[in-house]
Amino acid sequence: MTIANISLGEFPLFLAPMEDITDPSFRMVCKMNGADFMYTEFVSSDGLIRDGRKSVRKLDIYDFERPIGIQLYGHLIDSMIEAALMAEDAKPELIDINFGCPVKKIANRGAGAGMLRNIPLMIEMTEAVVKAVKLPVTVKTRLGWDDNSKNIVEISERLQDVGIQALTIHGRTRVQLYKGNADWTLIGAVKNNARMKIPIIGNGDIDGPVRAKEMFDKYGVDGIMIGRATVGRPWIFRDIRHYLSTGELLPEPSVNEKTDLALFHLDKSLEFKEGKRAIFEMRRHLSNYFKGLPHFKETRLKLLTAVEVDDVRNIIEEIREIWGDFRTDDKTSIYNI
Repeated sequence: MTIANISLGEFPLFLAPMEDITDPSFRMVCKMNGADFMYTEFVSSDGLIRDGRKSVRKLDIYDFERPIGIQLYGHLIDSMIEAALMAEDAKPELIDINFGCPVKKIANRGAGAGMLRNIPLMIEMTEAVVKAVKLPVTVKTRLGWDDNSKNIVEISERLQDVGIQALTIHGRTRVQLYKGNADWTLIGAVKNNARMKIPIIGNGDIDGPVRAKEMFDKYGVDGIMIGRATVGRPWIFRDIRHYLSTGELLPEPSVNEKTDLALFHLDKSLEFKEGKRAIFEMRRHLSNYFKGLPHFKETRLKLLTAVEVDDVRNIIEEIREIWGDFRTDDKTSIYNI
């Protein structure tokens, strides 16, 4: 698969951009585990041009994570153009436009998935950004606003016509949010539309190797993007790649392996962020790293409430001491302790 001049090999795996999740430390551990292409957290065009500290900080990218894209969202064309030019200065490999975020405060302003209620503006904005920057421009969107407006096949053609270089489709409408099952049939319809020449990346409900292979085989997508299933499970990329290459399922990492990775992730988070913020934003990851261990509720609560780095490290080491080489998918061994 190739996006413009970016070669990603066969069956590439993408890390989805997620607010307060896909920061540099998490991108590092996902890259270590085999993610082929990653994105920054999505960036507000309004926040960026107002020089909002949080938005500007999201433009920080590092050589270890290339190739990487910066994803922008907004509801005003002029703001998106200005933000795209600022993002281009950060020297990512591409710029992605978010027409898929379903969060109420974003969509109700007409940004993210809210743009699905104004397709002419979506197309006009995309064309303006494509013309404004020299980098490849891609788009991520959903099937439509609701069940009565699943017009992704038409939208895809129009986005391609104004110059995007790849399209990611999440298999739900905006109204669905993340409820119900992702519908890949329309993603497949876009991919198999004879008019479409650009790569199509599928997104939604990819929770492991078997599901990933099924979607590649059944719908013929060029790549797969994974979002929520990566949180606290960055090895999902390794597992999928191994299965695609060999047909064999890898065992779940041992608690020792998870502990090593969790501590590395924590250390990197502390390098990239100041003060307690690193600990607060690691909590979601850490509680998921060890999800599935028996009687984990009390330990999970400790991880979610600890505020000192040494306390967090001690809790992680206690998990190692108790569980060691055991694996959460080896229930027989674990419950016989």
